[in-house]
Amino acid sequence: MQLKSLRLFMAVAETGSFVAAANQLHTVQSNVTAHIKKLEDELGVQLIQRLGRVRPTSAGLALMEYAERMLTTHDEAISLFKGQEKACGRLRIGAMETTTALRLPPILAAYHAAQPDVDIQIKTGPTAELVELLLDGQVDCVFVAGRLEHGRYHLLKAFSEQLVLVGSTPMMTMPSSQALMTSAFLAFRQGCSYRQRIELLLASHGVNAGRIFEFGSLDAMLGCVAAGMGYTVLPRGTVEAHQHRFGIHTLELPSSIANVDTYFAALEPETWTPALASFAETLRDAVVVDEPQLTAS
Repeated sequence: MQLKSLRLFMAVAETGSFVAAANQLHTVQSNVTAHIKKLEDELGVQLIQRLGRVRPTSAGLALMEYAERMLTTHDEAISLFKGQEKACGRLRIGAMETTTALRLPPILAAYHAAQPDVDIQIKTGPTAELVELLLDGQVDCVFVAGRLEHGRYHLLKAFSEQLVLVGSTPMMTMPSSQALMTSAFLAFRQGCSYRQRIELLLASHGVNAGRIFEFGSLDAMLGCVAAGMGYTVLPRGTVEAHQHRFGIHTLELPSSIANVDTYFAALEPETWTPALASFAETLRDAVVVDEPQLTAS
């Protein structure tokens, strides 16, 4: 069924006249008649009673309920994408566990206040997994560690983080190579950029086969570090936000290992929904960046 046919049918049903419907929609009567006949042929029923006063049949009345919903939804979609309505629908965000816990809450709160009709879905995971989700179309945007080198991405540097070594006891200096070799490190699963920094830290101290245990949640990781199970490497801000809950201590790392930028990444802006475009605008307003806003990588 064509929307044009449904619109002409509704006009006939509401005005009770083929001529009036044609005048209302700025067309000719023969065009109205042809579209109604096409609808009737498609559905295999008579929609309009033509003898005496023009009115919808029982089948026509049933179709009117569906036609009204279909035309209303169509008009709302057109208004939405032309920026005439507030964003609606859903926004699927992928983000690292640490970003979700610390950085996103105020941004999401501001976005929800501006776009209350958007359903927000958050999926957490390591950077490599989040990139796959974005490419597969399972999320609309992601927050990942480091700049993604791929021509399909548009990027916004959202946050600058400083990673620290986290342990259960105060640390004045870096543990010895022997201590690092015999200690366990706690990290998120493969594909996590912070895990890669752990491997880089170990390699810089001549440790090529450190023990790394995988954890699925930030709380579990910090709890086990506090219990003396081993070390981890996390953003300073994340650790400080949770330090009052855990007996953990930090040590600064060399800048080559410590400094990492978190990027907002999405596909080309011309593919964005109004919900995603509005979120990107909220993010721009919330962060201070040192490079151009959204740029192709």
